[in-house]
Amino acid sequence: TTPLPEFLLEPEDAFIVKNRPVQLRCRASPATQIYFKCNGEWVNQNDHVTRESLDQLTGLVVREVDISVSRTQVEELFGLEDYWCQCVAWSAAGTTKSNRAYVRIAYLRKNFEQEPLGREVRLEQEVLLQCRPPEGMPAAEVDWLKNEDVIDPSQDSNFLITIDHDLIIKQARLLDTANYTCVARNVVAKRRSSTATLIVYVSGGWSSWTEWSECNARCGRGWQRRTRSCTNPAPLNGGAFCEGPPVQRVTCTTLCPVDGGWTEWAKWSACGTECTHWRSRECQDPPPINGGKHCSGSMMESKNCTEGLCARTLTPGMGVAVYTGLVVALLLSVIMVLCVGVLAYRRRCRHLHGDITDSSSALTAAFHPGNYKPPRQGDCALKQRCLDLIGSFSMRRVTLSLPGVSLLVPPGTIPQGKFYEMYLIINKWDKTTLPSEGSQTVLSPVVSCGPSGMLLNRPVVLTLPHCAQLDTPTPDWTLTLKTQTHQGAWEEVLTVGEETLSSPCYLQLEEECCHVLMEQLGTYGLVGQSCPPQPACKRLQLALFAPRAPCLSLDYSLRIYCIHDTPHALKEVLDLERSLGGVLLEDPKPLLFKDSYHNLRLSIHDIPHTHWRSKLLAKYQEIPFYHIWSGSQRPLHCTFSLERGSLAVSQLACKICVRQVEGEGQIFQLHTDIQEVGPYAFRLPDSIRQKICASLDAPSARGCDWRLLARSLGFDRYLNYFATKPSPTGVLLDLWEACHQGDADLVSLATALEEMGKSEVLVVMTTDGDC
Repeated sequence: TTPLPEFLLEPEDAFIVKNRPVQLRCRASPATQIYFKCNGEWVNQNDHVTRESLDQLTGLVVREVDISVSRTQVEELFGLEDYWCQCVAWSAAGTTKSNRAYVRIAYLRKNFEQEPLGREVRLEQEVLLQCRPPEGMPAAEVDWLKNEDVIDPSQDSNFLITIDHDLIIKQARLLDTANYTCVARNVVAKRRSSTATLIVYVSGGWSSWTEWSECNARCGRGWQRRTRSCTNPAPLNGGAFCEGPPVQRVTCTTLCPVDGGWTEWAKWSACGTECTHWRSRECQDPPPINGGKHCSGSMMESKNCTEGLCARTLTPGMGVAVYTGLVVALLLSVIMVLCVGVLAYRRRCRHLHGDITDSSSALTAAFHPGNYKPPRQGDCALKQRCLDLIGSFSMRRVTLSLPGVSLLVPPGTIPQGKFYEMYLIINKWDKTTLPSEGSQTVLSPVVSCGPSGMLLNRPVVLTLPHCAQLDTPTPDWTLTLKTQTHQGAWEEVLTVGEETLSSPCYLQLEEECCHVLMEQLGTYGLVGQSCPPQPACKRLQLALFAPRAPCLSLDYSLRIYCIHDTPHALKEVLDLERSLGGVLLEDPKPLLFKDSYHNLRLSIHDIPHTHWRSKLLAKYQEIPFYHIWSGSQRPLHCTFSLERGSLAVSQLACKICVRQVEGEGQIFQLHTDIQEVGPYAFRLPDSIRQKICASLDAPSARGCDWRLLARSLGFDRYLNYFATKPSPTGVLLDLWEACHQGDADLVSLATALEEMGKSEVLVVMTTDGDC
């Protein structure tokens, strides 16, 4: 039997350039007849050019047909539908239709929708030159020229051409000073935009000051001067000259020299055994100062005194005897002194070896009032293991979650054919300490995700909780993301609000957490400091613990912890107290701690003194401001030690006040029975994702693309980050998923798409959303 015709060649889409007609061709086998049908009407048989041949392998007849379509035919078509043609082939078994081929008139408008504008920028500044090509059919391809040379980002990584045809210079260099032109072209024509001149200027900078010159006055008041030059660097390309004076002068005073003068001679001394007496004088009238000359002459004067007062001269024999006795006495004295010194030294060494104490502990305790316990290395009670999570996966979308922390790995992140074992760890305070410099404070846990150095095809999303108070109308914080190198040092990754195209991450900030889009796994943490003039506030939690009942001692203690308002911080304290035998008495209370250098004060009130007695000597306890603000200390707490009158006393009612000096506070109203035993302490479907990406990735002249979606979702703080990705919409959806892990809220996404007028995507979400 003869089979149905099979098309070996189907007509393809074509563009009419100027007035040149286009040729449409199709080929089928076996076919007794082939005719073209255009816009539902058969093409005249005389307009067909038919060729026949015989397939040597199958022995079937192969028929090939061509037609020409002119510009006039396309322009005569009325309606919104494009001009189309398709082939219909016949055989004894029936007919077969080919795909439709669309014929359009090619054109390219003359005027650009947006042309690049010349700019003057400072050295190393990020530059954006925008270009919207003229409307055309087919859509124009865009090239950028720098001084008439085509820019190739693969050859110079400092250039980046976005999906919207904009040119981004990541860091302007002096050699980037040039004329830039946007060129649009298609099959019809080639258009050039107006030339934009970019000038990269260098503002001048002062060199270091020279040393002060010597005072120009040798005696009395004069001047000293020092200079600097505007050469570090020198201004270039119209850059601003250095502000300030190049010369500084200060007054100086050189003290005048005063030569010394002798005082009067003193009285003569008594006549000595040598029949002489003497007298002296001093160079103090005046003394020589400021480089003045010293007195000339002798300070002492002597002369003979022979008025019969001299003693008789000793005989030679008596002199030798006297000197020998003196020498022997001197030797005996030296020997006795040495013996006494050796005995004292040995006794002292024995005393020191028996009384060595831990000086560091003694000194530390002496500087803290009450029962406040400062951080100390080696506290065995607090050495807890890190919270960790490990997952092995390859191509699937996976989310690793810990208290308040998560790592979202989108599909396609892992290279095809690879299989990785990844981990997520919350480091405890005694494992990895994030340093805070100056007035900085640690705001998040230190989180490690890995393995580091792993090759990723697209960014992952790391979610970190933080304790920064962000609900004020003006920005109070300067927030910085830090990472730890393999050598253990900490480096800044980015400062929120100061991102550039060279920034390796993007950080989306929310009131209680932040989401970090990153392509390099490692150890990360968030720090911050106040942004003047308004002092920033941290969110803290106050947790009150007591020993687990029943209590068989007269002593009773209440412990109040001051911790960050993050899930992992509370869990760490609960685990610690569980190991110490403590229970949580009340739900933790919030406290805003202000960057005001005031300490946190804790006091206990209204104790029933007939049954209870406080062992605290002072009226209150304080935790130093810096221990709380730094955020890098172990969980801080104060202890109130109480003593009950007898074992029969079981009820305790009191009030505990916690407040920052000249700041906010909280009050615990405690009513407890110490003998009562208490308790110990969405994934977006792939079909919907693909439809949204296909609809929004391509730039739209009306701006109804991924950029509008970013603004609707609140992710538009730095759009250039997403513009550098192959699928900006896909990265935006990854970030949206990380922000809505707990609620799987498709309503907010659907609302944003509805406001954009993307009804076709809403239909897909309605039909596929429950799958």
